[in-house]
Amino acid sequence: MAKITIGIVEKVKVLGKKRSKQLMAKIDTGATNNSIDEKLADELGLGPIIRTVLVKHAHGNKIRPVVKAKVEIAGKILEGKFTLANRRHMRYKVLIGLDILKRGFLIDPNKKA
Repeated sequence: MAKITIGIVEKVKVLGKKRSKQLMAKIDTGATNNSIDEKLADELGLGPIIRTVLVKHAHGNKIRPVVKAKVEIAGKILEGKFTLANRRHMRYKVLIGLDILKRGFLIDPNKKA
């Protein structure tokens, strides 16, 4: 299978039950899981919550709910599990981690979205 090259910031489309939204997402090879802003997830109609996970990060540990969502990246539609987080203070409302990246993507830091 040929790998698709993407940059560290990439245009993605989150496919929700209520509606879909195209936006820029942070591509993070250091993140095991994907993450989406909780307000955006509600707006798109993502859910139900399928479980909770303990997320470890630089500021401590936190238990977060998890939902399934479909995203389109570089013309490829994939379903993944996304933790819900308050990302309103962050530049990107969606973070794509290894859960999705290991399914056929190469990361080129020089590639522009």
